[in-house]
Amino acid sequence: MPLAKGSGVMKNIQNLRLVLASIVTASAGLLVTSCGPGYSNAQRDAATGALIGGAAGGIIGHQSGRTAEGAALGAAVGGAGGYAVGNEKDKRGY
Repeated sequence: MPLAKGSGVMKNIQNLRLVLASIVTASAGLLVTSCGPGYSNAQRDAATGALIGGAAGGIIGHQSGRTAEGAALGAAVGGAGGYAVGNEKDKRGY
């Protein structure tokens, strides 16, 4: 018997796919941003924060039916937070 699009099982599968896609995207982004020479801590941490924030925001936004808005807001907040942390590292010479 095929699963109906509105069934609870289909929604759970879609949510699982979204979570897995977010985890894979964030992991790939972390690998790319953590290894580059010549980048300041502020740049690297801003990129990392934006990736993590975007993934988390996408997941949270999906729960309210606004995945894109959640991802955009999460990326902006995560990027700003990451930049602030990285900038402090640069000032202190870490």
